[in-house]
Amino acid sequence: MMCEIEKNCREHGIRFFGPETGDQGIVHIIGPELGLTQPGMTIACGDSHTSTHGAFGAVAFGIGTSQVRDVLASQCLVMHRPKVRRIEVDGALGPGVYAKDVILHIIGRLGVEGGVGYGYEYAGSVFEKMSMEERMTVCNMSIEGGARCGYVNPDQTTIEYLRGRRFAPPRDDFDRATRWWLAMASDADASYDDEVALVAGEIAPTITWGIHPGHVVGVDASIPSLRAFDGDELAVARDAYDYMGWKEGDRIAGTKIDVAFIGSCTNGRISDLREAARVARQGRVAANVKALVVPGSAEVARQAEAEGLHEVFRAAGFEWRLPGCSMCLAMNPDKLRGRQVCASSSNRNFRGRQGSPSGRTLLMSPAMVAAAAIEGAVTDVRDVIDRGGPS
Repeated sequence: MMCEIEKNCREHGIRFFGPETGDQGIVHIIGPELGLTQPGMTIACGDSHTSTHGAFGAVAFGIGTSQVRDVLASQCLVMHRPKVRRIEVDGALGPGVYAKDVILHIIGRLGVEGGVGYGYEYAGSVFEKMSMEERMTVCNMSIEGGARCGYVNPDQTTIEYLRGRRFAPPRDDFDRATRWWLAMASDADASYDDEVALVAGEIAPTITWGIHPGHVVGVDASIPSLRAFDGDELAVARDAYDYMGWKEGDRIAGTKIDVAFIGSCTNGRISDLREAARVARQGRVAANVKALVVPGSAEVARQAEAEGLHEVFRAAGFEWRLPGCSMCLAMNPDKLRGRQVCASSSNRNFRGRQGSPSGRTLLMSPAMVAAAAIEGAVTDVRDVIDRGGPS
């Protein structure tokens, strides 16, 4: 298949970022880091997590294979205009709470089908303070909440991220592009089809406990009782209890893990690896755990290695891998076996997602994955950081 892609790109004059270019990586990571992703664009790609690019104020969504053909042939795509829901999160996030926790909390509150028919606009002081990489993590998982796309209005953080990148407008045109990009932001008096307000201080380090990304719980809480569900949700929750092996009253903290995976288009960027390495410095991977760190692109790998992060991970007992998707969707040999439990920084905890039809996935932030790897079980990253002191 790869040979055909390379051949077709050559024949049709399409730029191809193969491994030999040094720019290889997951599309949702290399697009932004190369400056190909810009505000105001409509971006369609044959992967559902194309919503990542909405962090730049782009309208970005995944499409099917036949639609990829149509876009390449016509540069057009017919779709219904979605409604818009504004999700405002204000206040200050607590220690050990990351962008991944924010989006898991949102999906837990609104549901995996709550965004059907909507685009999500993320607003409020929490998103305003986030780096572009954090915004990408949030927008990446918009699709897991059922939204067609998710975006953050472009601002000065967006501009500074794009400045000087290879495919961003050259210096002479950059100021003109900046004015246009900032004009893409929603007006102060814009109206929305729905608005949701959440409080940042209520968000704890968050983990999935079930079989979809809406099955979430704070690390210091118990698995929700089946009495908390009804109708179709109850049937799915019963299924999740069955599949995951929970009993009423079980707590998520202390759940033994077999595999720890840090990477993916959700959390395979340099800031993710820095936070995970900060935790990895506090101990060594437990004897019963296989732990992988997979940068999302060749550039992320270069940055991490220049900072010595790969040595931090290796010294702690993690495997340092080549860039790619890896265990997010069980690529190559990186797969769960049997009933293994994986602490994962990826985006989906569906049955079979990580290669075993009976494998169990717990989604969490990269720092939480690193903490679980060291403890051999789900643990509150705040305790690990506090115990280790400043790093």
